[in-house]
Amino acid sequence: MLTGPDHLRVALDVIGIFAFAVSGGLVGVRARLDLFGVAVLAWTTGLGGGVVRDVFLGDVPPVGISDPLSVVTVLVAGLVVVAVYPWLAGLRRRNPGLPLRGIGSAVRHLDAVGLAVFAVSGSLKAVQLGAPPLACVFVGGITAVGGGAIRDVLVGQIPEVLRREVYAVPAVLGAAIIVVADRLDVLGAAVIWGTVVLVVAIRVAAIHLNLNIPTPPDQGVRP
Repeated sequence: MLTGPDHLRVALDVIGIFAFAVSGGLVGVRARLDLFGVAVLAWTTGLGGGVVRDVFLGDVPPVGISDPLSVVTVLVAGLVVVAVYPWLAGLRRRNPGLPLRGIGSAVRHLDAVGLAVFAVSGSLKAVQLGAPPLACVFVGGITAVGGGAIRDVLVGQIPEVLRREVYAVPAVLGAAIIVVADRLDVLGAAVIWGTVVLVVAIRVAAIHLNLNIPTPPDQGVRP
């Protein structure tokens, strides 16, 4: 059982919050929201998964609304997006038909980072609080996909986790590795960071190789 200082989990949370908050803000820019809308998406994407995690674990109030470091991280991420917002808006004005595909690519890669670190930090917190193994894996997965799912719903699109492309699977795998490592008493910094790298690698490979989860056969039935 990992019972020492939780500085690694805090570091993972900060990285995940920043990556997801920037991705949320960029989605807001792509959806042509105003600055307030961009800020709301940045906040919900960066902190949504952690809030859901803490509610499931009974650790309230959630750090997403009570921890100054988490709030400051979201603010910094929001400032980053706000800094590039005028440039992106000007680019759109000069080229109204420009799809800005680069934003989509940036969002997906930032999501890969956020997915990995939140899967690990979520399961790690559950382990530290003594939750059952299956619950630890579930909490890790929901922490990883929660913020992105909330973001997608707010902009009216199908959440990434419900699409064919491999998304939740690497998060669940990463959470399971943390739980197994804890049970084997080998959970340390090398395992934690190695798991983060593995999850990022799987997700990025899924993006570039178009790896998909199998879907039910199309039998020609339409709702």
